[in-house]
Amino acid sequence: MGSLIFLGLVQAQAKPSEDSIQLKPIQVAPHTYFVQGFPEMGSSANQNFISNAGFVITPKGVVVVDALGSPVLAKKLIQEIARITPQKVVAVIVTHYHADHIYGLQEFKKIGAKIYAQGEGRSYLSSETAKQRLIASRIDFAPWVNASTQLVAADVWIDQKSKFKLGGVEFIISRVGPAHALEDLMVYIPSEKVLFVGDLVFRGRIPFVGNADSKGWLVALDKIEKLKPKIIVPGHGAYSTNPSEDITFTRNYLKYLRESMSKAALNLDPFEEAYQQADWSEYEGMPLFRAANRMNAYNVYLSIQSE
Repeated sequence: MGSLIFLGLVQAQAKPSEDSIQLKPIQVAPHTYFVQGFPEMGSSANQNFISNAGFVITPKGVVVVDALGSPVLAKKLIQEIARITPQKVVAVIVTHYHADHIYGLQEFKKIGAKIYAQGEGRSYLSSETAKQRLIASRIDFAPWVNASTQLVAADVWIDQKSKFKLGGVEFIISRVGPAHALEDLMVYIPSEKVLFVGDLVFRGRIPFVGNADSKGWLVALDKIEKLKPKIIVPGHGAYSTNPSEDITFTRNYLKYLRESMSKAALNLDPFEEAYQQADWSEYEGMPLFRAANRMNAYNVYLSIQSE
């Protein structure tokens, strides 16, 4: 009996605590805040808190950008917003339908928020990829992502561009994909001079390329730069008060992936040979290099062959 009690205590101590991950909103403009995810892979220990989410407070309600990587994180974000303002969350804009940005959506639906996303997101939601990813996430991120975690569709599907005003504050939502994802959106708030760019710009870690359209991504970065925002809030990493510098980092990384993989891809030479010959010294000390770089290079190698 004593050993059973001891085992139970060990299991109780091993179970991650809901309070072990704290969200700390960072103010980047008079009415704009964001929470910054960890520069690491998603796990049960970090509740899949690896991406950013932001919010803008207006006199008529709060607009949130992205919903974080688990329902528990979304609940915490809602609580943090309530500590700052009595205004209700009335809208959530999804920059793209990747798991670390959307698994919290159901919590915002529960409180009556309207969800906006780009129309190509419907293809992802109905895909086998989305279903299998959620099945895997219920294991990898348990108990925070579990059987009650669902994929949530938008209430408003946006084509190319949309604008709306809330409490006198204008939100300009623009499609910039296919790039990092088919359904990439960016959100500009002119009065705050803040641009939310989702995963089109990365700071402080290796970008995640996945099945991205790297050529389209480079075009998207040019569009972002032309807006000349004062502040950029990326999908991962700290906010930027020098957007040009951080856009350049992401651009240079994508360009180097394409340059280092292009010859081998077009000549059908072995990927491994091309990867070993490339000079990764500029990036190998960055967070997630080992986890993401080889996969990024391989995906670009394959995508160049299909261009």
